[in-house]
Amino acid sequence: MGWVYLSIAIAFEVAAATTMKMSDGLTRFWPSVLMLVFYLLCFLAMIKSLEYLQVGVMYAIWAGAGTAAVAIIGVMLFGDTMPAVKIAGIGLIILGVAMVNLGGTRASDSPHAESSETTELQ
Repeated sequence: MGWVYLSIAIAFEVAAATTMKMSDGLTRFWPSVLMLVFYLLCFLAMIKSLEYLQVGVMYAIWAGAGTAAVAIIGVMLFGDTMPAVKIAGIGLIILGVAMVNLGGTRASDSPHAESSETTELQ
């Protein structure tokens, strides 16, 4: 369930960053309002994901996936450039997120994580 909440948080963060660009420095009302709503929903989903995932893992994946998605949206919607060095950087972000995942993701204080004391008693 933590991954679901994290995916929702990433989607709302990407939407918030996109509407931030569309707000033209917070001078356009509706994009500015949407940006605030999207960030609020993003952080609520992040909070829920922390019931299941470690904070460092959650944050690394949120930031990395969000950065990569916003870079791609910038190219598609706003005509941002994507030279090879940016593509390589995004690739390294994705590689870093994959490596973080290899280290384990379950929060030790998660209501769904089994403690070592419980395991020893069984």
